[in-house]
Amino acid sequence: MTQRAIFVDKGSGGWGVGLRIEPKGKKVKVVSITGGGIHPVAKKIAELSGTEAVDGFKNSVPEDEMMCVVIDCGGTARIGLYPMKRIPTVDILPSSPSGPLAKHITEDIFVSGVTEKEIKLADEATVVTSQQEEAETPKFDTKDKESFKENYEKLKKENRESNDNFLMKFSRGIGKVTGTFYQAGRDSVDMLIKNIIPFMAFVSMLIGIINYTGIGDVIANFLSPLAGSLWGLIVIVFVCTLPFLSPVLGPGAVIAQVIGVLIGTQIAAGNIPPQFALPALFAINGQVGADFVPVGLSLGEAKPETVQYGVPAVLYSRLITGVLAVVIAYVASFGMYE
Repeated sequence: MTQRAIFVDKGSGGWGVGLRIEPKGKKVKVVSITGGGIHPVAKKIAELSGTEAVDGFKNSVPEDEMMCVVIDCGGTARIGLYPMKRIPTVDILPSSPSGPLAKHITEDIFVSGVTEKEIKLADEATVVTSQQEEAETPKFDTKDKESFKENYEKLKKENRESNDNFLMKFSRGIGKVTGTFYQAGRDSVDMLIKNIIPFMAFVSMLIGIINYTGIGDVIANFLSPLAGSLWGLIVIVFVCTLPFLSPVLGPGAVIAQVIGVLIGTQIAAGNIPPQFALPALFAINGQVGADFVPVGLSLGEAKPETVQYGVPAVLYSRLITGVLAVVIAYVASFGMYE
C-alpha cells in the first residue's frame, strides 16, 4: 500500500487550523488512545495514509514510531501530553487548549472536533487510493478453502467483538456529551474573563469620568432645545454619532437618559409636539453600541486588521444611518397622534 500525506481539518466547534500528517521513516503508526478499540477516525487516517492503526490501550507503541495519536480528551492531562512530545494529536472532542499542559497545545500540532469527514488526502494527485486497492482485492478467496475459512472466522470474530463493545461505545457516547458540555462551560468562563469583565471595567471607568466631569449633563442640556424640530433632531443625531464622540457617549446611555427625560417633560408640558417623540427616540440613541464595536468584533474572533478597519467603518456608517433613521421615524409618525 502506497504511503501518502493526509490533511486533518478541525470539525464543528473544534479548535485549530488543521494538520498535515505525513509518514516519515519509522513513523508509520496511527495510535488510537480512545478506549474501546481503534476509533473510526484512526482507521480512516491509517487507511488514507497507507499506514497502520494501533490500539494504544492494548499495545505499547514507541514514540518514534507514532505518526499521530487520536484521543478523546475533554481537557485534562492527556490533551497536552502528546503535543508536549511534539506528536501530532487529533482530538475527536471539540476541545481547546486547557489543563496543566495547555501551553504545549499549538495549532501546528493539535486539532480537535475531528470526524471521519474532516480527513482528506493532502495531495489529491496520488495514484492509487486505498478504496481502489480494496476494490481490486476480493474480500474472500473462495478458491482456497483454508483461506476462505480463515477469513470467515476472522469476520465472525470482528462482528462478535463489535457486539461486545456496545457498552464501550455507549460509554464513549456519554463521555462525548459530557466533554462537549464541559468544553462549552470552559469557553463561557474563558470568554467572561477575557472579554466581558474587562469590558465592564472599561465601561465603569468611562461612566466615572462622565459623571465626575459632568460632560454628559452639559451636552444633554445643550442639545435638548433642538428636539422641537426635524432639523434640530438631525443635529442631535449628527452630534451623537460623530466618530470621536459616540464611543464616549455610549457607555451608560447618559445622553439618551438625560435628553429622553428632558424631551419627555417638554412633550408632557405641551412645549414640543408629540409627533417628535418617535424621531427623538432614534436621535438620542444614535450612539448606542458605539463603544461595543471593538468588543463585538473581538467576540466574533475577528482578526486585528478587521478590528482596525471595522471599528471606524461602523462608527462612520452611524453618521448616515442615524440621520436616515430620524427622517424615516419622522415620516412614520405622521398621523400617529391625531
